[in-house]
Amino acid sequence: MIRVLFVCLGNICRSPMAEAVFRHQIKAENLDGKITVDSAGTSNWHIGKRPHDGTLAKLEELNISTEGMVGRQLAGEDLEEFNYIVGMDESNIGNIRSMLEEPEHPKIFRFLDLTDHRKDVPDPYYTGDFDETYELVEEGCQALLNKIKKEHSLA
Repeated sequence: MIRVLFVCLGNICRSPMAEAVFRHQIKAENLDGKITVDSAGTSNWHIGKRPHDGTLAKLEELNISTEGMVGRQLAGEDLEEFNYIVGMDESNIGNIRSMLEEPEHPKIFRFLDLTDHRKDVPDPYYTGDFDETYELVEEGCQALLNKIKKEHSLA
């Protein structure tokens, strides 16, 4: 099983949106038996809480499930359990590397580095723009899925 972990600051906006979108894409390509996905935050502010109302509204509008999703904090064992640890912005990457004590581990990378954008996913908790975040997340998830399919020879 290929395991993907999306990470942002609080695990209520960007990373759960990426988790839900990626699950949706995996299911659409009949790869849900081969790839699993989760999300986490570098902070402990929202442990056990549902995603932000803006994230939930955007995903509901698009008929993308968030069933069973609750916030959790990044943990040391995540480095061993996941094949891909994807940070939503440069600050998240620094925190992930520090928290996991792996300054240069290749499985840790910034989400939009897989796209032509080469920038951070803005945090809609502060910007209020869940549409922009969704557009970037959808594109990044498709790029990640293509990467995984190529690296693991999945149809």
